[in-house]
Amino acid sequence: MIIHIKHMVSFRCILVVKEALNTTGIEFKQVKLGEVELLEMNLMDSKKEELKSLLSECGLEILQEKKTTTVEKIKTSVIEMVHYSDELPKIKLSIYLSKKLNLNYTYLSNLFKEVTGMTIQHFIVLHKIEKAKELILYDELSLNEITHQLQYSSVAHLSNQFKQITGITPTHFKKVKTFNTRVLLEKI
Repeated sequence: MIIHIKHMVSFRCILVVKEALNTTGIEFKQVKLGEVELLEMNLMDSKKEELKSLLSECGLEILQEKKTTTVEKIKTSVIEMVHYSDELPKIKLSIYLSKKLNLNYTYLSNLFKEVTGMTIQHFIVLHKIEKAKELILYDELSLNEITHQLQYSSVAHLSNQFKQITGITPTHFKKVKTFNTRVLLEKI
């Protein structure tokens, strides 16, 4: 049995979920971003309520509705792709998401917009800018290297999107090292 969990966007969240599962005595096969594969096919209501309560205390939520679950899968896929993989896929992101979720991209796009009020593309841009902020703050890569890693066509393109989202240029961001301007992934 697979359950999907909203706002599960980091490896810390995985540890929290594993701890909650262990506390409730629910046996699981694996926990990954956004989902848990349980060994049990049916979860007793009392255990499910206890798990919901523990997760709720940490800002996490078990998803029930199919639409919301699909949107969370899209979000999790984007977060994994942008923040936790070494490089973005070489194929168009629409094709990547379609293949990963085994659903038509037009359906995914329309559903995402309906549920979140923003396009998948805008969501991806927000995460790419957060990743750019992180890489700038680490100060290990040049702006050219960051541009290449995040698959922007040019430094100018990255700079334009960066300024649209943050209000400042990447160069200015680097100078002021504005650590408190990072946005938590679950808040995007």
